[in-house]
Amino acid sequence: MKKATLGDLQESLADKSGFKQLADYAKFCSAFLALLEMERPTRIVSPSPSNEHYVFYQYSKANRNKITRPLNTKLFFESGEELSAAFDRFVQFLGDLKKHKQSVADSKGRKQYLESNEINRVVYTLQQSVGCVGDSFENENQSRKRIGQLFESLVKLVIKGIGVTCEPRVINIPIPGYAGREMSYELDLVFSRNKAIIASETKHIHTAEVVGSVKTTSKDRIDKVFLDKFLLTKLLGRNIPVIAIFLHDVQRAKRGESIFGINSTFKTNHFLGYTVALNKLDGVYYVDPRPDMLTNERLREQIRDFQSFLVRDLWLLANE
Repeated sequence: MKKATLGDLQESLADKSGFKQLADYAKFCSAFLALLEMERPTRIVSPSPSNEHYVFYQYSKANRNKITRPLNTKLFFESGEELSAAFDRFVQFLGDLKKHKQSVADSKGRKQYLESNEINRVVYTLQQSVGCVGDSFENENQSRKRIGQLFESLVKLVIKGIGVTCEPRVINIPIPGYAGREMSYELDLVFSRNKAIIASETKHIHTAEVVGSVKTTSKDRIDKVFLDKFLLTKLLGRNIPVIAIFLHDVQRAKRGESIFGINSTFKTNHFLGYTVALNKLDGVYYVDPRPDMLTNERLREQIRDFQSFLVRDLWLLANE
């Protein structure tokens, strides 16, 4: 069977009819990993202290020597065989989670799986393969929006895979005191375990629904998530649960003579400031959390990894 070229993968990425199922992401990812094995692009380890587990791939001259985004090798599967086996276990676990809900975390047979961090690893690898192909485009603006859309779609497919109804929605909120004036809101995801709620023509947001903002990074976006919760709650006259799901918060940066350093794009003080000045979010989740999110006591209170959302917090939120 002929292996996909980078051009083939670029076409697949741009195809708006693709990526309708989790299996489509796995197929694309496997093709990308096969490409890495076949073409052997330059693998560059970041020289940044404490970030040596991040690597970059540099494509060939024929592909304009483009450089991928930083990849966390603690999460990213670089072997197609490993990814394939992990994806099968992931899909099986989603089935168990759909059947047993959060109680699956207490199952003896599943504790070892959860300790392996494989849920985060699979989601990270699927999405970052999309991102790496997007990085190969001559004009990055060609792919940036598409990469973000595909992360939203990936998260939606995962949530739907465990039996939770989940869809994007556009709502028009009347502005109090201004008759006939409405504020349009485009929501990345609205989810609920009660399928009848979302299936009905809900004018705004049902009391049993949760709003989710899904972005690849919080850079230049975290303020809007806090503002969304503040405005939705204020304009609708009741508390609206709002969560945020991010892939990561790292970017390539110059370090001395090297252009392969790592910078965090997470703004700790802004995040804490918004929680004081506006409101706390109902959950913030990262597939690849930064170390300080796990060690800083104030951040740790509010930020968890994506696996925690999927296995525990989602069910608690959907029940409130």
